Amino acid sequence: MSQPSSDGQRQPAIVILDFGSQYSELIARRVREAEVFSVVLGYTTTAYELYLMAPKGIILSGGPNSVYAEHAPVCDPAIWDLGIPVLGVCYGMQLMVQQLGGVVEAAAGNAEYGKAPLEVDDPADLLINVNSGSTMWMSHGDSVKTLPEGFVRLAHTAKTTEATVAHLQRRFYGVQFHPEVAHSTDGMVLIRNFIHQICGCDPDWTAAAFIDEAVALVREQVGDKRVLLALSGGVDSSTLAFLLKKAIDDQLMCMFIDQGFMRKGEPEFLMDLFDRKLNIHVEYINARKRFLDKLENITDPEDKRKIIGTEFIRVFEEESKRLGPFDYLAQGTLYPDVIESAGTNFDSKTGERVAVKIKSHHNVGGLPKDLQFRLVEPLRSLFKDEVRKVGRSLGLPEEIVCRHPFPGPGLAIRILGEVTDEKLNCLRDVDLIVREEIRDAGLYHDVWQAFAVLLPVRSVGVMGDQRTYAWPIVLRCVSSEDGMTADWSRLPYDLMETISNRIVNEVRGVNRVVLDITSKPPGTIEWE
Repeated sequence: MSQPSSDGQRQPAIVILDFGSQYSELIARRVREAEVFSVVLGYTTTAYELYLMAPKGIILSGGPNSVYAEHAPVCDPAIWDLGIPVLGVCYGMQLMVQQLGGVVEAAAGNAEYGKAPLEVDDPADLLINVNSGSTMWMSHGDSVKTLPEGFVRLAHTAKTTEATVAHLQRRFYGVQFHPEVAHSTDGMVLIRNFIHQICGCDPDWTAAAFIDEAVALVREQVGDKRVLLALSGGVDSSTLAFLLKKAIDDQLMCMFIDQGFMRKGEPEFLMDLFDRKLNIHVEYINARKRFLDKLENITDPEDKRKIIGTEFIRVFEEESKRLGPFDYLAQGTLYPDVIESAGTNFDSKTGERVAVKIKSHHNVGGLPKDLQFRLVEPLRSLFKDEVRKVGRSLGLPEEIVCRHPFPGPGLAIRILGEVTDEKLNCLRDVDLIVREEIRDAGLYHDVWQAFAVLLPVRSVGVMGDQRTYAWPIVLRCVSSEDGMTADWSRLPYDLMETISNRIVNEVRGVNRVVLDITSKPPGTIEWE
């Protein structure tokens, strides 16, 4: 098992250096699927910093740049002298080749995008059990022209001569494709070969191991102080509640703030489940009018998120004075929240890192500067699927573990434009129909999220020989593994027809249902 660092946090067995690839976080997730702890760090991480972390392996991610461009991002060249195995993926392979004395150039007519059969020339240790002819996902306009001294070719494709290369003595490997994506049929075989066989990592990143470490860290951080947790009823906050109950028992106070943006019947369900059935004390705070008043005339989605996030903290502070004192605020921040809020990209002219914030998370970026709590965030190193595993291991009821993700700001960000009581009641009824029909069809667990969005426009319709002018509803159903990428779910036509008919016939104020068939990227899962 990886040893904890001086601050008590587990040290990563595998470090992914990020060069701006959309798949960097997916690489980390694939490594964790093999039960090895990994983290994503910026490409500017120095060799000395890596030396102190003592990882067993390093993976260089892909990226949008060309390694020969004037301001292309580069890693510390001293990394090559650490004696640590390195796997370069796409751009990472080209950077390895260039820094070690090889030549990379534009692929000209041999650019390669999409699926390509990989022909194995020498399996060595990286390609053991990778079938020759297996599909790998290509996405490159540059190729290796000349290999550095000591490197050999392990595999090729029809257009890419050096599709997999290696310096076997120094344990440096490069692949021109993306083994981390689902399209690469033997991609996980290759990744497992690298982390288990070449790097010698033990499969010790398990739910049970995480719980033991997290409980110890929380006890060390909190001591005998009290902790306040905002319970939303989603898998993240619910898992956190169970984890903290195990770690500090009665030092934990859960607070359910009903901000008025929950689904139909959610407040009653959650209070009954946690406070009465699971014996986790929850204080119910009705703040519906307060939150709705704050959003009057607010239409910008970022403003909504920040206002709701700030108001959450204000309610915490006020209620803590009544129920407290509390020293800590517990949050269910996850790894994708941290990554997505920070953003990663590079200026093509200067080569400098720039922040590309997709959206604010009230768990991360929207906290006021005068926050009176210290934060406890034991889940911030986990992806969503890992949280589910931890929840199950803690004994969380399956009806909570398998719930679809629900945004912190709730239905307020599924109503585009201004949020009103009328729109909220309308969307609650629509949302219930969507969930009921998908669950009754036995497809609830086959989709990552299924929900409705209310648009701030009205469309013409006809009902009972009368002209209507009502809201359109967008049906958004996506399939995903961790929320980092997603594809729209191909629901049966008859199910979509049933959903549409029920919504239009049963929900006052709606006369049209449309389907969102956008993947992530380029779209996001939520509309706001």
